[in-house]
Amino acid sequence: MARGVRKNIDMQDTANGFDTPMLGLSRDEWLSQLEHVAEAHGHFQPLGDRHWATLVEDKPVLLVTFETVDSIQKRGDTGHPLGWELVRELGWSHLCVLSDGDTWFRDPEVIAYFDRLSGDGFFDEFDEVVFYGAGSCGYAAAGYSIVATDAQVVAVRPQATLSPRFAGWDKRFPHSRKIAFDGPYGFAPDMAAMADRCFVIYDPTQDMDAIHAALFARENTELMPTPHLGATPEEDLLEMQVLYRVLVKAGAGTLSRTAFYKLYRARRAHVPYLDRLLREVSQKNRPFVTALLCANVARRLKEPRFLRHLNALVQDADQGRLAS
Repeated sequence: MARGVRKNIDMQDTANGFDTPMLGLSRDEWLSQLEHVAEAHGHFQPLGDRHWATLVEDKPVLLVTFETVDSIQKRGDTGHPLGWELVRELGWSHLCVLSDGDTWFRDPEVIAYFDRLSGDGFFDEFDEVVFYGAGSCGYAAAGYSIVATDAQVVAVRPQATLSPRFAGWDKRFPHSRKIAFDGPYGFAPDMAAMADRCFVIYDPTQDMDAIHAALFARENTELMPTPHLGATPEEDLLEMQVLYRVLVKAGAGTLSRTAFYKLYRARRAHVPYLDRLLREVSQKNRPFVTALLCANVARRLKEPRFLRHLNALVQDADQGRLAS
């Protein structure tokens, strides 16, 4: 099925198709527009009632993303799957597997789809294959990465499994209890252990995410904690314009722990991150450290909120000295 789909995409045609705004559409309208663009450059395939696959095939780097329809429509930029940005800018190939809600991509039709692609030798046609997802999609990215030899995996706060036998301690997803996490591609850390490199990005202050991340610890895996990014770090990484750069480096085979943290220095100018950091430091009642943080941000970013907080700390300190 996959063989023979490859097309030499004319970049003008690509720009026309992949620049089409898709925000504000109903789900059916959005899927129809997605199908129209995907069929022009590869294929669009329903996988049962709750999943779809779109393939855009061009150059020898393939990005495989797992995304939910809701997460795409909530991003509020173009309404496009994540990989279309890299299709447009770099001419990458892109396989997007979509779900209607958090399904963890465990439906038999999805499993059969990857079995079929693997059996056809589809992934062997590419020089580099990168799997990406966040949350339930990160679980899928890690789990299905085993179909591609020497894949690169980038997973943001992935679950290792939600099987009650192994993760009964994670009570966040009661609707997942009916999902079968045993069987093919079931325990994501074991699947990702076969990749060339696996990068797990997570906030260690989120207890459940940190436990899942620890289960991924393998020789080929880099655990990359990002404190204070909260329960949805993908959103911050996108806003900081870090995520696409991470994927580009993964596609070039140059992503490393050092490379990631160089990119992650962008958090120093990301106000939502700095706000969370300020709350954390303030709650620990460390006025000197809080003052240093506020002074640094006020000087670099001219953020009035941090300047006001700094002035309040100075006033409190002065009143304390007068009282003594």
